[in-house]
Order: sequence, then C-alpha cells, then structure tokens
Amino acid sequence: MAGRKSDFTLTKLDDLFTTQAQRDEEQLSKIRDIPLELIDDFPDHPFKVRDDEDMMQLVESVKERGVITPATVRQKEDGRYELVSGHRRKRACELAGFETLRSEIVDLNRDEATILMVESNFQRSEILPSEKAFAYKMRLEAMKRQAGRPSKENASPVGIDLRGKQSLDLMSEECGESRNQIHRYVRLTNLVPELLEFVDEGRIKMRPAVELSYLDEDCQRDVVDEIDLNDATPSHDQTIRMRKLFNEGNLTTEAIHAVMSEEKPNQKEKIVLRGDRVRQLIPKNIPVSQTEDFVCKALEHYNKFLRNRAERDSR
Repeated sequence: MAGRKSDFTLTKLDDLFTTQAQRDEEQLSKIRDIPLELIDDFPDHPFKVRDDEDMMQLVESVKERGVITPATVRQKEDGRYELVSGHRRKRACELAGFETLRSEIVDLNRDEATILMVESNFQRSEILPSEKAFAYKMRLEAMKRQAGRPSKENASPVGIDLRGKQSLDLMSEECGESRNQIHRYVRLTNLVPELLEFVDEGRIKMRPAVELSYLDEDCQRDVVDEIDLNDATPSHDQTIRMRKLFNEGNLTTEAIHAVMSEEKPNQKEKIVLRGDRVRQLIPKNIPVSQTEDFVCKALEHYNKFLRNRAERDSR
C-alpha cells in the first residue's frame, strides 16, 4: 500500500533561526538606489513607454515623493542590471532629473524574469493589442522552456507538442482569457508593422487581422497598399477569401486588388485620385504636402469657370 503524502511542509532552517525582523532586514538589503546608467531595458520589451499625460503626472509624483514602489531588476553577468519591471518609473526618473532608480534586486533566470515582466506590466490600465500579442508570445515561449522536454511516457502519439498545449492551458487559467483568444493575440505577431498599427488604431478588428496573419510578407504589403489606395480596410469575409486564395497559391497582387476593390455594404463611396496622374498636372514648385490644397483650389476655379460659362450660354 502506497504511503500517503504528508499534509505539512517542513520549516526551512533559515526560518527556524531568524526572526521576522531579520528576514525583513534581509529583504531590505536587496533594495538599493542603482545608477540609471547601469540599468538596461528588458530585451524586446513589448510594452511601450509613452511621454504622455500619465507620464507627466508620474514625473511630478516622483519629484515630490520619490519612487514609492521599487522597480525590479536582476543582475547580469557583466555586472550591469536588467530591468524586469518598472520601465515607466525609470523613464519618470530620467525626466525628473534623477540619477538613480530605487530597485529590488531579484535572483531570476531569463524565463522567470520574462514571466514576471509580463505579469507586472499587465497591471497597466491601457494595453495595446500589439503589446498584448508580443507579451503573450514571450510568456508562452518562456513557459514552454520551463516545462522542459516531455518524457517518453508523456509523449503524444500524434505528434502534438504537449508542452505547448499544457503551457497554453496554464496561461489561459492565469490570465483569465480563453486558449483561443490567447492564440489569436499571438498570431498578431506575424503581421507586418503597418497592419499591426491598424489593429492598434482599431481600424482592423481581431478576426480579420488573424486571417491576414497567415499571409506572407509580400501579400500583406500588397494589402497595405490597397488600404492606402482605397482608404478602406478589408472585412472579415474578404480576409477569409484572401487567406483561402493564399493557401491555394492563387493570391496574386491582382487578386488582392480585386477583393479589396469590392464595395462593402457599410462603405461609403470614395473618390480615388492616382498619385502619378495628379502629380504631373501640378507645378513642380508645389510640395507634396500642399497637393490637397492645390487640387481643391483648382477645382474651385474650374467650378467657377463652369458656372460663368453656363450663365453666358443662357443669355
């Protein structure tokens, strides 16, 4: 008969012979003011640090009260420090004219640091889809590496990566998002920057964006060109059809133009002016930035000419 696992955990020796005050003091010993010049940002940090109104408020707070909650850093082999959490606090200190950042030094490997970095930044009030996408991808990859290679007993008979499946299930539970939604966000990291920016701006919704993420870079850039030309983003139905054509090997530049040129039910009729044709009618001394004003004034004069001619013909 197998023995039952014990329900209690042995107290660590350090805890037996140290007081709470001593443990608190040990924790405080890991918090120090580190010169900003010795702190490097986290590699490929997915969260943007903006010099917006919120940042200016944080700068004022830092000037008045200092950094209340220490940033989190880990020491690198070269003696410098890597910022795990506190990128906004570091920027606020820079803008406030401080030379150091109050930080807690933690002993973490790269994967542990990645997971902590993502978790701490998810406390922000506003997170862009692109930030969430790369953060989810980094965290999922770190969790897969932590899980290690599956043993022979746990190997999947159909070739499924059990590490990825288990990590995705655990991440879904920890983040409070469905596995499918996490997968959709991770797919966004396959978009070219222009399309990802449209997603951040709300011009392209999640599901159409996911469909576009399955196209190669050349096709995605053709889609960007069509968006610029027509000033209209593709519908979900259009992206589904383009992905199908791509999988069949038939998504040419012409095919993308044909799909994107279709008028959607909720799309207003737009006037499209071909740049090369318009530009050759505009004097060379008119800069491109003034093209719209020039065209509008030319149309006003032409409209006035038509009215005057109509009045003469009616006499």
